[in-house]
Amino acid sequence: MQTGKSGKVSLGAWGVNEHGYYGDFGGAFVPEMLYPNIKLLQENYLNIIYRESFQKEFMQLLRDYVGRPTPLFFANRLSEKYNTKIFLKREDLCHTGAHKINNTIGQILLAQKLGKKR
Repeated sequence: MQTGKSGKVSLGAWGVNEHGYYGDFGGAFVPEMLYPNIKLLQENYLNIIYRESFQKEFMQLLRDYVGRPTPLFFANRLSEKYNTKIFLKREDLCHTGAHKINNTIGQILLAQKLGKKR
C-alpha cells in the first residue's frame, strides 16, 4: 500500500486500493444478492480483458458490428469561425448512432467469457 503526500492511501491504476475501496468511503454498494457476481467479476476481470483472444474478438466486433473506427470530419465553418482547426469524431455513424455501443459490446463479451446467460 502506498501513501501520497497527504498521508492518504494511494489508489492503484484502476482507482481502487487492495481492499477494493475507492477513496475514503468507496466500496461495493450493491445489493447483497449481487455480491457473488461482483466477486466473480473482480477475480476474473483483468485476466479476461488482457487475453489476446478477448482483445481480438472485441476489436473484430467493434470493427464489423459497430462500424469503428469512425472517421474524423474537418469542421470547416466552425474552424473558420473560431480561427482554429476543429475536427469532429463521427460517433453518430456507429451502428446505434452513439458511442454507448462501445461499452455495451465490451460488457456483453465479458459476460460471455464469465459464462453468464442473463
